[in-house]
Amino acid sequence: MLVAGATAGTIHGLANLALVEPYLDGAIMIENQALFASGQAEDTPEFWTEYESYRIWQKEGQVLASAILGTSMGALFGIVYALSRDALPKGGDLKRASVLAAIMWFSVYLVPFLKYPANPPTVGDGETVVLRAVLYLSFIAITGFGVVGFYQVYRRVAKNRRFVAFAGYAALVAVAFALMPPNLDEVTIQAELLDGFRIMSAVGVTIFWTALAIILGTLWQRFRPDSETKLEQH
Repeated sequence: MLVAGATAGTIHGLANLALVEPYLDGAIMIENQALFASGQAEDTPEFWTEYESYRIWQKEGQVLASAILGTSMGALFGIVYALSRDALPKGGDLKRASVLAAIMWFSVYLVPFLKYPANPPTVGDGETVVLRAVLYLSFIAITGFGVVGFYQVYRRVAKNRRFVAFAGYAALVAVAFALMPPNLDEVTIQAELLDGFRIMSAVGVTIFWTALAIILGTLWQRFRPDSETKLEQH
């Protein structure tokens, strides 16, 4: 689980370097030009030397941070997979892990992303960052725990009534979309730059969940930790 998460996190970090960082560079460049125009900074060789050094440090640290975060997510994903494996569609572990990853990607990333899409760090008021984080995490909690709750409904109702679970989850998401406050970020950068950043961010996260499912499913199929647990219980 930890190996799968760390590897998938590293892949995610490298993907972000290629896909997302060019848009971050563009957003930060706009911020730098605003600093020059306001007189808060001077357009000097010393400024750009310090800037380049800082950005290199940021980019290198991003891969490490992604690996660490991926390790945590891998542990969570592995625990959820171990608990829900028998309830997932029949097939090999690669198929089952892929189904679970798709569910988690949809519920804890895509749906919250549609309500509170990602913005470059230079977008938004620094004074509202805590509030924005609380809103985002609250929405993740609603959509994530909602899946768990309506999955229990899905398991308990007759097959010809299982649509109730899907309809209930859709209604929950619709209510959350309507009642949760809108995105508080004031967007001042070019729409093309913002849209590109959001699209590439979504692609990067999708790569992470795909890699995590493939790696964990393959490792689980190879080492069968569930079999070891069953043997210990006997």
